[in-house]
Amino acid sequence: MNIRLGSAPAAWGVSFPCDPKQTPWSRYLDEVAEAGYSWTELGPYGYLPTDRSTLERELRQRNLKLTGAVIMPTMEDTNAWPEIKKIVHNLGELLAGLGAEFLVLIDDLYTDQHSGKPIAAPTLDEKPWNVLIDASHAIASLARQTFGLRTVFHPHAETHVEYEHQIDRFLDETDPELIGLALDTGHHAYRGADPVAFIRKHQQRLEYLHFKSIDPEMRKELQHKDLPIAVTTAQGYFCEPWRGAVDFPALRDLLAEMSYDGFAIVEQDMYPAPFDSPLPIAKRTRAYFKQIGLG
Repeated sequence: MNIRLGSAPAAWGVSFPCDPKQTPWSRYLDEVAEAGYSWTELGPYGYLPTDRSTLERELRQRNLKLTGAVIMPTMEDTNAWPEIKKIVHNLGELLAGLGAEFLVLIDDLYTDQHSGKPIAAPTLDEKPWNVLIDASHAIASLARQTFGLRTVFHPHAETHVEYEHQIDRFLDETDPELIGLALDTGHHAYRGADPVAFIRKHQQRLEYLHFKSIDPEMRKELQHKDLPIAVTTAQGYFCEPWRGAVDFPALRDLLAEMSYDGFAIVEQDMYPAPFDSPLPIAKRTRAYFKQIGLG
C-alpha cells in the first residue's frame, strides 16, 4: 500500500472561485503546508492563481505539488458542451503544465450550492443519462489526448450519480480505459451506503480517493428530513474522521489488501467556515490518519 495523502481547498471551506466567506488562497496554501500535507488539489478553477508561473512559484515556495482538479459540468445538457470543452482546456493546460495527473469529474448538482433550492430534476430519463455517459467519455478523451490527464469519476450527493445503483450503472456503461473511479467516502456514506464494501466490489476501477466522513448522530437525526446538502454542510454534517460513520481502520485494511497505490485527498466540507477553524481540524485529521497508518 502506498497512499499519497493530500488535501484540498474544500477542507478550508472553499466551494467557489471567489467568495468573501472563504479563506484567501494564500492563507490556504500556507495552512495546508503547515498541516503537514505536500499534495493539494486545485479547488474551484479561479480560486488559486490560474497563471501557471504564479501558481508554480507559490506551490514551490511551500513544497506543495498538485494532484489534479475537480470539474463539475452539467454533462446531461448537450448545449453545455462548448463551455465544458473550454473549461477542460483551461484546466488541462494548467494541470499538465504543473505535472498534475488527474481530472476529477463530477456531475453538476441538481440543487443550488448556496440556497439548496432544486434547480433540476433529481433523476435522469434515459436520453439525458445517455448524454451524460457520452459526455463523460468525450471529456476523458479530450483530457487524455490533449493534456495526458487521467479522468476519474467522483459520485457526489445531490447529483445524478449519487446512489449505489446509479454508480454501478455508470461504471457498467463507461470504458475503464478512459474513466476510473474516484470514491469520496463521505459522500458515499451520506447516501446511507458503506464505502468500504463498495470499494471492495469495485476495486479494479478505484484509482483515486477522497477521505471524508459524516456525523452518525446527525445522520440519524436528519434521515427523515429532506434537507439539501447546502444546509446540512453548513450545520456540520461532515465531521472529523474519528468521529464519523466511515470505518477508516477497515478501509486501511482493505487498501492494504488491495496494495492500493495512489492519492487520497482529505476533505471536510464546511462552507461557510470561520477562517480560524480549518487549520486545527486539518492538523488533527492529518495526525489521526498517520496514527492509524493511512498516509
